[in-house]
Amino acid sequence: MMNIEKKQQVLFVSSEVYPFAKSGGLADVSYGFPRAMSPFFDVEIIMPMYKSIDKKKFGIKPIKLSFKIELGKKKYEVELFATIYNGMKCYFVESKILSNKKYLYGTPESGYKDNDLRFGLFSKAVVEFSKQHKKYDLLHLNDWQSALCALFVKEDASLQTKTLYTIHNMAYQGVFGKETLDKLGLSSAYFDMDALEYYGDINYMKAGIVYADAITTVSPNYAKEILTPEFGCGLDGFLVKHQNKLVGILNGLDLSHFSPASDSALVQNYDTQNYDKKLNNKIAYLKETGLENDALALFVFVGRFTWQKGIEMLVEALDALENQNFNIAILGDGESKYKQQIKEISKKRKNINLFFGYDEELSHRMYGSADFLIMPSLFEPCGLNQLIAMNYGTLPIVSSVGGLKDSVYSLSDFGLNDGYGLGICFDVKTPHALQDAMQKALDLYEEKEKFKEINQHNMQCDFSWKHGSHAYASLYNYLLDSME
Repeated sequence: MMNIEKKQQVLFVSSEVYPFAKSGGLADVSYGFPRAMSPFFDVEIIMPMYKSIDKKKFGIKPIKLSFKIELGKKKYEVELFATIYNGMKCYFVESKILSNKKYLYGTPESGYKDNDLRFGLFSKAVVEFSKQHKKYDLLHLNDWQSALCALFVKEDASLQTKTLYTIHNMAYQGVFGKETLDKLGLSSAYFDMDALEYYGDINYMKAGIVYADAITTVSPNYAKEILTPEFGCGLDGFLVKHQNKLVGILNGLDLSHFSPASDSALVQNYDTQNYDKKLNNKIAYLKETGLENDALALFVFVGRFTWQKGIEMLVEALDALENQNFNIAILGDGESKYKQQIKEISKKRKNINLFFGYDEELSHRMYGSADFLIMPSLFEPCGLNQLIAMNYGTLPIVSSVGGLKDSVYSLSDFGLNDGYGLGICFDVKTPHALQDAMQKALDLYEEKEKFKEINQHNMQCDFSWKHGSHAYASLYNYLLDSME
């Protein structure tokens, strides 16, 4: 255990945090990571106060701090709220333009047109809060929604605060028109290719890359991938220029939230010693969904219906495997065209259960019931689903990209790497490759003892934040030591 005194104050800044607001894995990371860092630093969390957040349910109350933020030629009233959830102090920024929307960022098809102002306001409010409330030593920023914090800190000569910027997904960068500079009251000098300018627009992610003191991303392999045109999403050359301050650290799980031995969402808890009890969850889940025959392999997909997640590959593979006996359950939401594709194939097949939307407890029941998780991502910065699946004794079927490559090793490594999770991996991102991987899964499923042994191996691996939190603690200390 590292001997780190609890002196430094860290504010973890995120646009979503479980259980208050969640659209994807960022919310789970923003819940589990600060808890993992709390033995080393005094960590608090701040996020937007969305319309959908139930203040009464979570005991969220106003604190004696409010102020006005000036952006461009307008002033905006900001009020701060707070609660303590599972031992972590979480603050909420409330302002009319930020907080009065139905969705976090917009519909699945498009973001809100004023997201530039909404999250520019959020970032400016975070920096003002850090000045007035506690003068935090370090702001840990996450994704484009809080990237401007790094710029606002650099603009304020009174602040000695260090900033760390984490990229969770290069596909979402916060790109807006040039007029955004005027909306935010920022100098036209920022309209420069070495600053915020991006093909005639303004790019919020570039602010985090340029002005933060260090940059992380969510797996070592993704840190390498984003330096290439294939995965850099137009910023690969820019990242190469700043790669001296870029490091990849693999995400982990909060095992108090993702553990089959204690998960209250399951009808039967289990661990490696009584793995066979997992079958009771499968039987109950099949009854719940109307799927039949617990002797058949159960595949699940949990995630967003986007191009990134390989939805088109999944639909084509399911068509090709229509004569195979297995069940599949799909949980998620996203773009209308993919929802329609999935709906059409589910109409033709009795062995497919489809649930549009997102239900946290349902997802846990699926992990606790399934034999295989399908995760055919075209790119995947880290991914938590594969970690959750392995921890629940559900074998992942993954494409070998990003954090999937860092966390899921081929079954051919079974017995060679005791500490690594195992799954069925495929390199070529095509429907045929996914089809072959699913066929391998069905063949392995027939080898009952081997299948059980592999899943028990995975359940014994450590997918927690233990390694990641120590790596981040070293990075935090490096940044904070440079202040002295």
